[in-house]
Amino acid sequence: MKTKMKTILLVALMFGTLIGYAKDANNSKELKAKRTVKVEFKNVKKGQTLTIKNENGVSVYSNQIQIAGNYSKIFDFSALENGVYTAELNKDFEIIIKEFYVKNGFVTFLNNSNKKLFKPVIRTKDNFIYLSKLALNKKEMKVSIYYKGENILTETLKGNDLLKRIYKLSEIKTGDYKVIVNSDNRTYIKNFNI
Repeated sequence: MKTKMKTILLVALMFGTLIGYAKDANNSKELKAKRTVKVEFKNVKKGQTLTIKNENGVSVYSNQIQIAGNYSKIFDFSALENGVYTAELNKDFEIIIKEFYVKNGFVTFLNNSNKKLFKPVIRTKDNFIYLSKLALNKKEMKVSIYYKGENILTETLKGNDLLKRIYKLSEIKTGDYKVIVNSDNRTYIKNFNI
């Protein structure tokens, strides 16, 4: 009976020690993983831009992608102030956003999925403006058109998964035009001349 008791006690001590080492190993991995973060995006193209922004929208890092393919970079965000940040990949027609939180030098991603914003497509031909935007989130889009610095039209589009408009401009009024589109708390501008 004594040997059985000693064996049980010895096995219990070994498990306790093993669990203690496992916890220490996990904690040291978490510290390293949270102080440095690997930011990854798939299918990037040369010329696209990666920007890190704070919660006020101020850019703290910006870099243009130099090689097409999969992008991966390790960042040390431990020097950043506490708060919410975004890593944004600005592509041709969309912006892919990853949110993370920095607290006392440790980084935690807020969700596992990427958020996508679709950018408006603004094309001009002759005296026509063609405007379209995927709005899967059903958010509205405000459009303003300026001629020589003077607002000639302001309109808010909403309600569909695809927001689109064709604007016909006067053939007589030649000169500088500007289209400003506000959507998803962002501003997109296109200047052109007729």
